[in-house]
Amino acid sequence: MGKEAKGVWGQLSDGESDGKLLWEPPKLIFRGAVRGIFQGHALRDLRVEGDDLVLTDGTRFTLEPGQAAKWLHAIQNPPGRLDKLGVKPGQTVVVEAIDDAEFLDELSTRVQPVEAYENIDLLFLGVEDLADFDQLEDLAGGLGPKGALWIVAQKGKGAPLKDAEILAAARERGLVDTKVCAFSKTHTALRFVVRKGVAAKVAPVEDDAGFDDED
Repeated sequence: MGKEAKGVWGQLSDGESDGKLLWEPPKLIFRGAVRGIFQGHALRDLRVEGDDLVLTDGTRFTLEPGQAAKWLHAIQNPPGRLDKLGVKPGQTVVVEAIDDAEFLDELSTRVQPVEAYENIDLLFLGVEDLADFDQLEDLAGGLGPKGALWIVAQKGKGAPLKDAEILAAARERGLVDTKVCAFSKTHTALRFVVRKGVAAKVAPVEDDAGFDDED
């Protein structure tokens, strides 16, 4: 949901250089001989002057003709939770074991979740312990060709399941992790797809590496 532009001329307080500009909500990042990361107040009074994107402190980034306005729009209209989760109108969406009224209300503004057992575009599954993964193979079997499964679990030191446990449980059932997203203040969502050519369980994979939420 971000943006990237190469060959951008940056004029920062520390100097000027050619580099790459990235919008990774909520951060605007410039990488060149001179570097900078901008967010919050620095992006509050953005404006466009010709081909320049100008920040609150006067920092300037010169983009290709016509691109500055597009960058301004993207930064001023960051993606919401449903956008990050890939929810689109018209999709077949199934929600299992997620008792989050705020999420369900938000979801209903874009699509109504249904009970479905095949051609599912997005499946949201809440888990609290390893026993909840027993249904994973059956649920994943209902995904459409481009369908994805979001496993929603509590985050933090007190979480009953660790990231490595979730990864191992999903991978041994033929799933591949592709993304992580902040679901709420208390929960994280991990995105999985069915491994191509895998119809049965594969050997467990040990993984001690954790995930950091995307903002």
